[in-house]
Amino acid sequence: MAVMIDRPLLWLYGEVKTPPFSAEARLAAGVALRRLQRGETLAMPESRPMPSVGKRCHELRIDDGPMRRTWRIIYRVDSDAIVILEVFAKTTQRTPPNVIDTCRRRLKLLDGIGKE
Repeated sequence: MAVMIDRPLLWLYGEVKTPPFSAEARLAAGVALRRLQRGETLAMPESRPMPSVGKRCHELRIDDGPMRRTWRIIYRVDSDAIVILEVFAKTTQRTPPNVIDTCRRRLKLLDGIGKE
């Protein structure tokens, strides 16, 4: 029997804690991230691809009903880790351009480090 090894979470930025997340939203985020670590592919409405950020990048959606907020966690699925690029409260339909640009810069730095 093959032993599955969970991919670690590599946090480049952000955190999931209470506050500002409600306890329910923090738990939902933790469960979703754990599923990703185990190799599960999440799809809409939980997660959507973010090709504007980069290959294998996605936006995890966390509804925080008690706080009347919607959280987003932008991540990339690598073969050896789940890379967390940004955690933020979503206030509009579109992902803010500055968030996309920041995530691209973080990936460029991370990928540059790996080439040395």
